[in-house]
Amino acid sequence: MKKLKPSDYRVYSKFIQNLAKKLTKFYYSKLNKPFKVSNKLRGGGYDPVTSADKAFEKFIRKEIKKKFPNHQVIGEEYGYKKSKSDFSWVIDPIDGTRSFVIGNPTWSNLISLNYKGNPVLGLANFPILKKFYFNTSNKAAYVSENGKIRMMKVNNKAIFSNMKMSAAFHGGLSLNQQKKIPQILKRMQFPCVDALSYSHFAEGKIDVVLQCSNKIWDIQPLIPIIRAAGGIVSTWSNDDPIKAGNIICSSNKTLHNKVLKILKPVAK
Repeated sequence: MKKLKPSDYRVYSKFIQNLAKKLTKFYYSKLNKPFKVSNKLRGGGYDPVTSADKAFEKFIRKEIKKKFPNHQVIGEEYGYKKSKSDFSWVIDPIDGTRSFVIGNPTWSNLISLNYKGNPVLGLANFPILKKFYFNTSNKAAYVSENGKIRMMKVNNKAIFSNMKMSAAFHGGLSLNQQKKIPQILKRMQFPCVDALSYSHFAEGKIDVVLQCSNKIWDIQPLIPIIRAAGGIVSTWSNDDPIKAGNIICSSNKTLHNKVLKILKPVAK
């Protein structure tokens, strides 16, 4: 795992925390109004994008380029340009666009700073909930809620028989595939609400999160936060989660291995 120097962590973490506050202010001053919705998918399916998604991404890109002009920026809505920099920023301007469209407050802004291809700092900002999640190193994760900051740790005492699981398949598993993992289906007590479920996991409120069909901007910003809070994250095939796809995070290694074993018949 490639790491930043402590001095670099301080600089970039401070930038991320300030950016979270700016994003919330930007939402309430510019975007808390009627918006346009279009469908990215043609010929079937529904993948909404709003004028707010695009406005948020433009704002984030502008803030990054103003402070770090040589860094690469990769965003869901506007793609990326090739860069020789060791640093790249991965952006999901609105994670949970469907929630945003219907007025559900669980949507967020997701941003990661990657160093030599590895996510080292993450931000999950929830403007409506007035809270944001972030890490300041590879061993320290925090949540800021209504201006008060507290450190987070996963519930590393959880065991399979009493775990709290949040899961969503997003069409990534057929009904026949789901029938192969009855132990998982029986324990899916909580729906997976995009980044908020992973954030609650980092707070110790949930012990396992399962989700299908992630893109890199869905998960890379959350990886550093999860790991800094003591969590374990991988694909269902136990590969590096930066590849995205089907993701599992667990609060301890024993639990992670147990759930991976159960998922084996449907792991890709």
